[in-house]
Amino acid sequence: MAVRTEKWFVAGKRADFKAIGEKYGIDQVTARIIRNRDIMDDAQIAAYLHPDLSHLHSPHLMKDMDRLAQILHQKILDQKRIRIIGDYDVDGVQSTYILLKGIRRAGGIVSAVIPDRMEDGYGINRDLIAKAKDDGEDTIITCDNGIAAIEAIAYGKELGMTILVTDHHDIPYQEEQGVRTCLKSSADAIVNPKQEECRYPFDGICGAAVAFKAVQALYEECGIPQTEAMEFLENAAFATVCDVMDLKDENRILVKYGLEQMRHTNNKGLTALMHQKEVNPQSLSVYHLGFVLGPCLNASGRLDHAYRSLNLLLAEEESDAVSLAAEITDLNDERKRMTEEGVNAALDLIREKRLDQDKVMMIYLPGLHESLAGLVAGNIKERYHRPVFVMTDSKEGVKGSGRSIEAYSMYEELCKCRELFLKFGGHPMAAGFTLLEGKVDTFVSQMNHNATLTEEDLIPKVHIDVPMPLSYVTQHLIEEFKLLEPFGKGNAKPVFADKNIRVKDKRIVGKNQNVGKLTLEDAAGRRYPAVYFGDVLEFFGFLEQKDVISIVYYPEINRYMGREEIQFVISGYC
Repeated sequence: MAVRTEKWFVAGKRADFKAIGEKYGIDQVTARIIRNRDIMDDAQIAAYLHPDLSHLHSPHLMKDMDRLAQILHQKILDQKRIRIIGDYDVDGVQSTYILLKGIRRAGGIVSAVIPDRMEDGYGINRDLIAKAKDDGEDTIITCDNGIAAIEAIAYGKELGMTILVTDHHDIPYQEEQGVRTCLKSSADAIVNPKQEECRYPFDGICGAAVAFKAVQALYEECGIPQTEAMEFLENAAFATVCDVMDLKDENRILVKYGLEQMRHTNNKGLTALMHQKEVNPQSLSVYHLGFVLGPCLNASGRLDHAYRSLNLLLAEEESDAVSLAAEITDLNDERKRMTEEGVNAALDLIREKRLDQDKVMMIYLPGLHESLAGLVAGNIKERYHRPVFVMTDSKEGVKGSGRSIEAYSMYEELCKCRELFLKFGGHPMAAGFTLLEGKVDTFVSQMNHNATLTEEDLIPKVHIDVPMPLSYVTQHLIEEFKLLEPFGKGNAKPVFADKNIRVKDKRIVGKNQNVGKLTLEDAAGRRYPAVYFGDVLEFFGFLEQKDVISIVYYPEINRYMGREEIQFVISGYC
């Protein structure tokens, strides 16, 4: 494995932290953290500290939303058959669920299709449209896909179908002589906050959030109380976390209130999945959505079919929910095993071909299950801190998936060589594609040739919110940090640092021997319990060479056997 060097930076953003603290009744440390999140004026601070559902943006601000709601309402009145075409990841499944339940509630005759990852690939295509036409469907509405399906939608219009698009992915474009032109399909309505003409104030929402907004607009059009649309808050929140959206603006509101709703959910499938994974609903957090429950929903779309996950959410009988929850958990266990094998194969290839010398790591694993390419890419990206594309053979040709770092927009880079692809799409941080036959070498060469990354870009950076002595931390301060939750991408858990720390005691614990328990001592001789998750042997080896160390950490309250104590979670050291 590559040796990683980190650079630590202390956030230097200035403000009158004492005044902010006094005005809002918070510690100056908390005020610093808020400022570091670029929350500046009084209105922003108040909204951040006390987010409210009333702060959600109106769906009517989104381009074509009213048109979409009006078309759907008329189709429902005319009893026309409506087909939803979703996607096989968590965002796609949750989007499909929201639209299916919402259109049914409005009285629509509606069915849902989720493409098979292996057979259909991503998003709406000619075959799915032709099948919908043969089935007697009048209208197609997409969710979490469709913005780039220009040719497929043109085909649907030729067949006389009504096509509605709800999506959140980047808008496709072509560039000639430095001039960029956005591409647009012939769909009857296109709802995507990333459209240039869209005046929606926040374009960072996921596909399920767009679907949630669409149901809000539809219910208003149909005279259904808006309170009923709020049942889908938990689905939008779940997808927001799993699609790794920035927890800013209304995303933070969706996730905060969605988590609260999920803790008392009426959804039998979600309840069964939490029980299967031994997640206490009252302790449900962003972590559980992103790393425990979400991967199970994803696993069915990867190794079987996403209908299992959709049916879990739709389950009306507890016995069905329990059975489906067990099935997708087993699939996720198998997915974990296969992913580990893929990562090991990737690491072998990196060592063999010295791919770690490239600024963009292009890894071709012909035998890898195509659904795992993104997971393997993400794992390698975390190890080497550089953009990673993993490619594998499929029925359509060579499929690939990429995961990126902040300094490299993956979607933008793919657009520069669009002529090599049968299809592609994605975000700055993640993208997928299908290559034309025989174009792997050209693609590899072109991506590295185009890369403008500097050595500085490839060094992981740790941004420290506040250099804070361990002695400053109190239980009250830790409780106050809950005002800043939920934490995740775009609203990172605060990072603190202290120096001149001695380690007085250390031991390895845990079922897998992957947890370090330590006793820390500061310069004044005060001692504190601490814990480290990661490569414990490497950390302990480092400690053998040092008398004092610096640490980055986050404080938490450890509750055990009726006792409470402050514990420091170490996330970095030097």
